[in-house]
Amino acid sequence: MAPIEAAAEPYYAQDMGFFAKAGLDADIQQLQAVSAIAAAVASNAVDIGWSTVDVLAAIHQKNIPLIAIAPAVEYLSAITARTAAIVVPVNSLVHQAKDLNGKIIAVSALHALSETATRAWLDQHGGDSSTIRFVEIPFPAMPAALDAGRVDAASVTEPFISVAEKNGRVLANHFDAIAKHFLIAAWVTTPQWAKDHPELVNRFAAVMHETAAWANKNSTKSGEILAKYTKLDPAVIATMARTHYGELTAALMQPMIDVSAKYNGFQTFPAEELIR
Repeated sequence: MAPIEAAAEPYYAQDMGFFAKAGLDADIQQLQAVSAIAAAVASNAVDIGWSTVDVLAAIHQKNIPLIAIAPAVEYLSAITARTAAIVVPVNSLVHQAKDLNGKIIAVSALHALSETATRAWLDQHGGDSSTIRFVEIPFPAMPAALDAGRVDAASVTEPFISVAEKNGRVLANHFDAIAKHFLIAAWVTTPQWAKDHPELVNRFAAVMHETAAWANKNSTKSGEILAKYTKLDPAVIATMARTHYGELTAALMQPMIDVSAKYNGFQTFPAEELIR
């Protein structure tokens, strides 16, 4: 799993005793990149991993068999709009989408959510995403890249929005361009592992549902656990926009699949193909 709030449910489940109650002895391993997590699951190096839905869709098109068994983080506009944003320098002349045409935008990973959401927002609001040069920069390095003028804008998520806003301003909360409500990520495994371990899959899914319900209602306690495992400053956690965990449904997965297909050159398909 990635060491971020969007993938923090196993930490909560561990500390709150949800895994133990379900009879699961979870060995939680951290990997930074979603692509590395997917590769680890596909090669059976780990049993279950965290993946954004767009990455899951892209590898599905390459005939790499991974399936979603439990939901993770969702985007729900009224609650989580501030968790992702396009940020520009405070003195930037960019004030609308078309002002970014021909500019350089930092994203955390090329051809992934931060880029596709930015492209979708630009094209829906009068800009032209085909003119943009996207560069891959880790989230923690984006504020410095903006300050130094190496990029004209950055697609940022919390807790890095709060940092970037010290010398910048939010141009748009751009995930709305995908949908007002969609599933960003899920817990995945291989079809064979799910077939061989149906009881474990069911118990893991039940724990993730219990954990999601708990975390959505207990931001103070979950923030303490998050700080413990991610080393984020508790003061930052207390002020940042927090993640919301959702449900695993085809309807909530479909928007991510469709926008990823549109901007990454593959044919869209029914989300049911990705669900156990």
